[in-house]
Amino acid sequence: MTAVAFHFNVDDRLGYACRWLRKAVSQRTRVVVIGPPETLQALDRALWAMSETEFLPHCLGTAPTEVVARSPIVLVSSLEEPAHRHILLNLGGHVPAGFEQFERVTEVVTQDDTERSGARERWKHYLASSCSITRHDLAVQGGR
Repeated sequence: MTAVAFHFNVDDRLGYACRWLRKAVSQRTRVVVIGPPETLQALDRALWAMSETEFLPHCLGTAPTEVVARSPIVLVSSLEEPAHRHILLNLGGHVPAGFEQFERVTEVVTQDDTERSGARERWKHYLASSCSITRHDLAVQGGR
C-alpha cells in the first residue's frame, strides 16, 4: 500500500520542493519528481541555483539510461517507466497514473484556492485507493 503525505500551506512550491529534495538526498533516498514540463524546467533551474556550494544531482527522465540510473532525483512528465519505485514527488495538478507502484507519494500544496481544490480531489482519490495519508500543515508547524 502506498503511503501519501500532503504538505499544505507552502508559500513557495519550488523552493519548498528544493529543500525537501535536499533532505531526501541527504538521507540517500531516490526520488522521481513528476509534473508538467514547465514546472520541471523551473525545478531543474532552481536545483542548479540553490546554493553556490551545494549540488543536488538530478536529471530529466529523457537522459541516457546510465545517467538516470545513477541520479537520486529524476524529473519526469509521466510514469511510463520510472527509474525506481521508492518515492514520488507530485508537482502536478492530478493524481499521476501509476502512482501505486511507489512506496511513498508526496504532494506539495500552496495556499492558492485552485491548487487546494485540486489537492482535495487528489486526497479523495488516494483515500479511495486505500492509501494511508498523512497531513503536514506548514501554517500550523510554523515553517514554509
